Amino acid sequence: MPATIKDVAKAAGVSVATVSRALNGADNVLPETRQRIQDAAKALRFTPSGAARSLITRRTDTVGALLPDLHGEYFSELIRGIDQAARARGLHLLVSSSHGDADEAAAALRAMNGRVDGLLVMSPHADAHFLERNLPGRLPAVLMNTGAMLPGHASFVIDNFGGAQAMTRHLCDAGRKRVAFIAGPDGNHEAQERLRGYRAGLRTGQRERVFEGDFSQESGWLAGRRIAQAKPRPDAVFAANDMMAIGCLAAFNEAGLRVPDDLALAGFDDIPIARYVAPALTTIRVPIAALGAAALEALGKAMEAGPGDAAGPATVMPVELVVRRSSGTGPPPPAPPPEAH
Repeated sequence: MPATIKDVAKAAGVSVATVSRALNGADNVLPETRQRIQDAAKALRFTPSGAARSLITRRTDTVGALLPDLHGEYFSELIRGIDQAARARGLHLLVSSSHGDADEAAAALRAMNGRVDGLLVMSPHADAHFLERNLPGRLPAVLMNTGAMLPGHASFVIDNFGGAQAMTRHLCDAGRKRVAFIAGPDGNHEAQERLRGYRAGLRTGQRERVFEGDFSQESGWLAGRRIAQAKPRPDAVFAANDMMAIGCLAAFNEAGLRVPDDLALAGFDDIPIARYVAPALTTIRVPIAALGAAALEALGKAMEAGPGDAAGPATVMPVELVVRRSSGTGPPPPAPPPEAH
């Protein structure tokens, strides 16, 4: 049987209440008594109950993260950034997904209430009314790429518009005349901003051509098949994220189209696989892990400050144009090593 707090108290020659105070960091325990209790707990391999400790301290040392999805390299990188920052603060991480559904997002927020000391919320389809109605009151929360701002909550957003505008202008400046765009899902704030940036980046006289997508690799493949058969065919394709661009590249390969000779291709996010596909993908680099780490740091400060502190304006995370071979203007692939003689 695992040791109990009563066993520790008996071994240390103190009361159960003294053990509880010592293990929870209370100041009113003598140093020598605290050390004796810690030694007894270690010898007995006693593990304090997290639930019992939280009743005393009113803290769980856990933060929650509500994300639209958990699948794919983007969210893997985001969770990595959040987790590294959380561990640096001695916090545990509880992750849930809304699967892009408002009702599931609301249910996840209700489920986390009482289990976490703070919340990170990335819900691109949620507006201010949804957040006001469903965020637990007085629980510190930080918003990521929601498109909505709430008083008292820090917010972090990616420069989706600026990045999409820069990519579209890059393709136009490279001499591409018919630049098409594979859009993200309807009602998604990030997708809307990237579409708006694409439209703003087109040169005077260039006609927009928007193909349906939903951020998945399969939707990029389906859009790529339609683009391959289009008359006239676009000479450049800008996908609203890298996953769709990679799916699109597969469709072009199946259709016998060469990238970038027949048409240029670009994405958005710079997920790790983007540099390893052939040809390497021109994209907009988003500091994905840094976004997660910065949001967690802001949440940690909000938890320390307590409720009621007003947050400033949204922090805009800068993005970077990364030019590779898929747009026809990147550096050539490395030469093979010389053969040994």
